[in-house]
Amino acid sequence: MIYEKLIRSSKIMKNITYLPASTRGNTNTGWLNGYHSFNFEPSSDPLRAAFGPLIVLNQDTVQPDAGFGLHGHRNMEIISIPLSGTITHTDSTGNATKISLGDIQVMSAGSGIYHSEFNNSREELEFLQIWIRPERMNVVPRYQQKTVTSERVNSFEELVGPGPKEEGLWVYQAVHLSLGNFEPGRMADYVVNAEENGVYLL
Repeated sequence: MIYEKLIRSSKIMKNITYLPASTRGNTNTGWLNGYHSFNFEPSSDPLRAAFGPLIVLNQDTVQPDAGFGLHGHRNMEIISIPLSGTITHTDSTGNATKISLGDIQVMSAGSGIYHSEFNNSREELEFLQIWIRPERMNVVPRYQQKTVTSERVNSFEELVGPGPKEEGLWVYQAVHLSLGNFEPGRMADYVVNAEENGVYLL
């Protein structure tokens, strides 16, 4: 997965930092086992402070009949991507839905939104939780959900881009989130959308 953010860069990245997955922070409360690519309480690693506006990238495993109860956010772009299992989502704007493998959920918290993300099944739920600082503050809260049907192989497909825009998933920030499915040993080109952008590869 590729995440592109605003940072000084060039066509060939001059600065590359490799952070192995084994060095991520971890929180295990019993019902939740979360691995944090960036600082998440109580972590304070300076190398993991953030990547531009990308401040949270968590890989969370939630046990059956457990989850994140109703809680609030303001001025945050929140993206959820299930890896296995099903998320039951409800929020204060009236949405009540489920998202599973192949679905992507985007919320702009804006002036304030309350939501819950729960695992109501008998199987473990695993998903990526991504938080991005927005460029615009106190907007009207909004929700999007999309099923990705593309089976594109050995190339990247943009899933989330900057908005507002009429079609596709978007956030209030100049970022691009892309997904690639690659055969072992295959290589692919990724073209950044702006000269000042950098790339975060997961």
